Amino acid sequence: MEQIVKADYAQAVKAIKQAIVVCRYRAARQMNGEVLGLYYSIGKYISEQSRNAQWGTNAIQTISDQLQQELPGLKGFSEENIRRMRKFYEEWAPVFEIRSAVPNKINIMPQSAEIQLFTFRSTLLTKLGEEDIRLFSGLGFSLHCEIIRRVDDIDERWFYIRKCAQEFWGYRRLEQALRDDLYHTAGSMPNNFTLTLPDDKQRAIAMQTFKEDNVLDFLHIEDPDFVDEHDVEQQIVSNVRKFMMSIGNDFAFMGNQYRLIVNDKERFIDLLFYHRRMRCLVAIELKNGEFQPEYAGKMNYYLSALDELVRLPEENPSVGIILCRNKDNAEVEFALRDISKPMGVATYRSVSELPDTYKALPSAEELRKLL
Repeated sequence: MEQIVKADYAQAVKAIKQAIVVCRYRAARQMNGEVLGLYYSIGKYISEQSRNAQWGTNAIQTISDQLQQELPGLKGFSEENIRRMRKFYEEWAPVFEIRSAVPNKINIMPQSAEIQLFTFRSTLLTKLGEEDIRLFSGLGFSLHCEIIRRVDDIDERWFYIRKCAQEFWGYRRLEQALRDDLYHTAGSMPNNFTLTLPDDKQRAIAMQTFKEDNVLDFLHIEDPDFVDEHDVEQQIVSNVRKFMMSIGNDFAFMGNQYRLIVNDKERFIDLLFYHRRMRCLVAIELKNGEFQPEYAGKMNYYLSALDELVRLPEENPSVGIILCRNKDNAEVEFALRDISKPMGVATYRSVSELPDTYKALPSAEELRKLL
C-alpha cells in the first residue's frame, strides 16, 4: 500500500513539474512580447524625433545617461541599445501595422513628444497570420537584432525567426546557423522534395515549412520509452489547432484515420491536412519508435492513392510526412532515394523531454526587471 502511495506522489510531482515548466514558458513568452512592444514603440519615437534633424548629434547618449539617473539600475537602455530599438522599428515598420494597446497615450515628455504603446498587427499587404505574429513577439530582442544585422532579405529573416521561436534556439545556435547560411544550404528535414516536386513554388514552400524536430507543448507522454501511437493521435486531434501552429502555417485539418478505399480494401491515414499555399494534401503518419525503411513504402502507397482518388485536378501532388520518435538520417536518405512521391521524415517530442538548457527559461519576474 505504501509503495502505491509513493508511486502516486511521484506521478503527481511529475505532472505538477511539467505544468510549471509549460506555464513558466508561456508567461515568459507573453512578457517578452510586452518588452518587445515597448522597444518597438520607443524605436518608433526615437526614429521620428532623431531623423528630423532637430536633435543634436549626442541626443541619444544624453537621453540614455539621463534615464540611468532617473531610474538607477535600469538595464537595456544604453545608447547602443536605444539605437538598436530605432533600427528594429525602422526595419519592421513596412511589415507591421501597429495599433494602440492602451486607450490613451503615455505622456512622458511635453505634448510634442509622446510615446504610445503598441501591439503588433499585420498590414493588409503582408497578411501575416496570428502564428507568425506570435512567433515574432516571442523572440528575444537580442536575437531580433542579430537577424536584422546579418540578414537583409525579408523571407530569410522570417526563416530564422521561425527557427529560433519554434526550436528554442539561443544566441549561439542562431550565430552558428547564420555562419552556416542555413537558409540556403539545408532543408528543414530529410526529404526528397527536390526530386519529386515539379512545381518550383510548392517545392520552395515545402522546404521551408516542415521542421526536422517538432516540440508539441500540449503533448503528455508519461513514459518516453513507450509511446502509444493511438494516444498521441488522440491528443493531437484534441489539440489540432495547437498542432497546426507547431508544424507550420496555412494548414487546414481534414481528419484523422482518413479512410481510403482501394480495390474494395480500406486503408487509413493517421492525419490528413490541406496546405493552402502549397495547394496540396499533406498526409502525416505517426510512429512510436525509430524510423524504419518500410515506412517510406507505405507512405508512397498512401500518396499514390490520395493523388488518384482525392486530389482535385488543379491541386499539386500530395506530400507525406512520417513523424517518428527518432531517426537515423543516413537510413532515411537511403529509404527515400528511389521513392517517387514527395515525402520527408521528422521527429516529435513533448516539452517535458526538452534538454534542461531549454527548460531554464527566465521567469516573468526576471523579465519585468528589464523595465
